[in-house]
Amino acid sequence: MLRFFRRTLGRHSMRRHAEKERLREAQRAATHIPAAGDARSIITCRISLLDGTDVSVDLPKKAKGQELFDQIMYHLDLIEKDYFGLRFMDSAQVAHWLDNTKSIKKQVKIGPPYCLHLRVKFYSSEPNNLREELTRYLFVLQLKQDILSGKLDCPFDTAVQLAAYALQAELGDFDPAEHTPEVVSEFRFVPSQTEEMELAVSERWKEFRGQMPAEAETNYLNKAKWLEMYGVDMHVVKARDGNDYKLGLTPTGVLVFEGETKIGLFFWPKITKLDFKKSKLTLVVVEDDEQGKEQEHTFLFRMEHPKACKHLWKCAIEHHAFFRLRGPVQKNSSRPGFIRLGSRFRYSGKTEYQTTKSSKARRSSTFERKPSKRYSRRTMLVKANIAKPELASGQNSVLKQNNGSQEAWNQKPPMPAVSVAPPVPSLAATGNVQWNQPEKWPPGADDSCQRGGNSRNAWAPPSFQPADRNTTDFVHQRNVRNAGMPRHEFGVTVERTMTDL
Repeated sequence: MLRFFRRTLGRHSMRRHAEKERLREAQRAATHIPAAGDARSIITCRISLLDGTDVSVDLPKKAKGQELFDQIMYHLDLIEKDYFGLRFMDSAQVAHWLDNTKSIKKQVKIGPPYCLHLRVKFYSSEPNNLREELTRYLFVLQLKQDILSGKLDCPFDTAVQLAAYALQAELGDFDPAEHTPEVVSEFRFVPSQTEEMELAVSERWKEFRGQMPAEAETNYLNKAKWLEMYGVDMHVVKARDGNDYKLGLTPTGVLVFEGETKIGLFFWPKITKLDFKKSKLTLVVVEDDEQGKEQEHTFLFRMEHPKACKHLWKCAIEHHAFFRLRGPVQKNSSRPGFIRLGSRFRYSGKTEYQTTKSSKARRSSTFERKPSKRYSRRTMLVKANIAKPELASGQNSVLKQNNGSQEAWNQKPPMPAVSVAPPVPSLAATGNVQWNQPEKWPPGADDSCQRGGNSRNAWAPPSFQPADRNTTDFVHQRNVRNAGMPRHEFGVTVERTMTDL
């Protein structure tokens, strides 16, 4: 009898506690979207938006990720939603994208409330293709966070120009009486921000007079897209030689880094196998040798946690589908047998080709730009000498620094960083691996995106409408240049520099 009352009262107390926590979370968020039903059948999700505000959403317990994603898109009035996703952290501190086809409770284990973050999932290879002003504004907010956290490296001159665009979009035209260097110091643009940079930003800001916020944000994106690591989704892995490497997912393929040095670029059409088993990932690339014969190069990588390995594999699948295919791969309607090998995961959203062709800008749409977070002002040491010629010449020398001056200005006394990049998991020891059957693209997948590429594609059958080589995207040229090798020498170079992987 006592056990019965203890169990019954315990359940009631847990329900009351969950209800109080849900109400407390709803009051803490700036916006609350309620749902019909009692506390027993409702879960609360708290979403952090790119502008720093929070939204609390109540959903049925069995709600899938698509319901939550649609609620957020409706709240933002966002049409070009396929570039974005909801991200969360698991108990092993591994970041995951919310799968819209699965239940929220089965994916997010920490909660309630279930905390997620709205982020740009796929960086547009050509920002000018973004139709909506709101979409471009959210892209700017994401890039500002990437640069400030150190995820996206930015040379000095580029950082100054981007910061000036950001101030023009937020504060308008430069006013000498109001916009002093001290005002610029209230904003944070890069992790190691110096007084010299803030003075250079003030001078550069004057050149953008007359630009409206939408125009300044478009110029911001057109400048940021040429950054070396723009849109690269980086993952840290360990190879068989025991050294740490980084795999960067791009619209063109997979970049391989050893430290900060690029040592390879695997184009998507050249990858014949991408598979994982527990914490081990295998990558098979086919290239033609000097005699025109195909040669396979197999690379094995290991990650600390099986969930991190599966996350990398899923991100690669989604990047290939979004940027390379004309349409998502259709799942087989027939129900599989009792024994099933491999994962059933497939990308379910629209591709970049579909998004670009189908989306049309609305005649009128309004939204509110949130002001950036400000910090205490810096006391300018050279404020009294701004009008002196020697300081003016010093500022000119600052403005004339080239892209290679990143190391020099980073060595100056830094200011405290505002945000910290998510921790990268340490890597475990390697071991012998036995691989299962690879995940191959089923028949019907069309890999004839306008970015170009080899018609002999191992991921998907060649299309009857070959890609137009004249419309090759700048991302392809940039990645080939960043990899440090001509396209026709790719196989030979990788074989020479990555044999020990």
